[in-house]
Amino acid sequence: MREPRRIASRDNPLYRQLLSLVESSRERRQLGVSVLEGIHLCDAFLAAGGVPRLCVVGAGARAHPEVGPLLARAAGAAGALRPADPALATSGAPAFDGGECELADPLFRSLSQVASGVAIAFVIDTPRAVLPDRIERDAVYLDALQDPGNVGTILRSCAAAGVSLVITAPTTAWCWSPKVLRAAMGAHFALTVVESVAWQTVAERATIGGIATSPHARDTLWQADLRGPALWRFGTEGKGLDVAQVEAGTRWLRIPQRAGVESMNVAAAVAVCLFEQRRQREAARAC
Repeated sequence: MREPRRIASRDNPLYRQLLSLVESSRERRQLGVSVLEGIHLCDAFLAAGGVPRLCVVGAGARAHPEVGPLLARAAGAAGALRPADPALATSGAPAFDGGECELADPLFRSLSQVASGVAIAFVIDTPRAVLPDRIERDAVYLDALQDPGNVGTILRSCAAAGVSLVITAPTTAWCWSPKVLRAAMGAHFALTVVESVAWQTVAERATIGGIATSPHARDTLWQADLRGPALWRFGTEGKGLDVAQVEAGTRWLRIPQRAGVESMNVAAAVAVCLFEQRRQREAARAC
């Protein structure tokens, strides 16, 4: 990696481009890039074999013991960097070409969306996963979930439970937004995340049974046999799924809970369901 570009002026074109990326979802989508901030996200990205377009570090963060090794790993990965995306070259934006940019600390703080953290960030190509022709393994479909914290927490639960395929509806929060990335804590890089897919398309490709949850379902999660592969579908935070829009063959299950208590937060419900599925499978293998 070349010597870092050192920036101390707010008028610098690269700084202004970075500020635009942080502040504008539209800009990030148009250029096909995402911003990872903090040691944990950057480390998870590199551990998954990722190659950053640009490493951004605050001048004062170089003294942190974890920053130097991260930048060295990024420099090693940069040897595999493919040519810059033409969209970046034609947009008038400074090139994100695998180099390193050192910002004066006040400039990095103005970019940061983390209240207290180490001043390091990567600009990366936003992964664009493709829906499989046949959905034959466990998957989770998120239907119109709007809260980025919930979406990120669900991604984290999916990764921990071993459900590696996550599909979202066009009305679900964008998985590569900064808030979802922070909530997921690096889970994105252990998953295949396919975004903005209509349910009908998913249903047509699924070769496994579908499961949905409702507090009014007759059968409980504990009574169901969850050892086989399943396509889980979870609906909006407030109303859940529209029963009329769910196929007749879908299994409806409810999570047993104390009477008189409001329904569970959707992110908590996903974790309960996926780990009950995992528990049953591990119990079966132990027999």
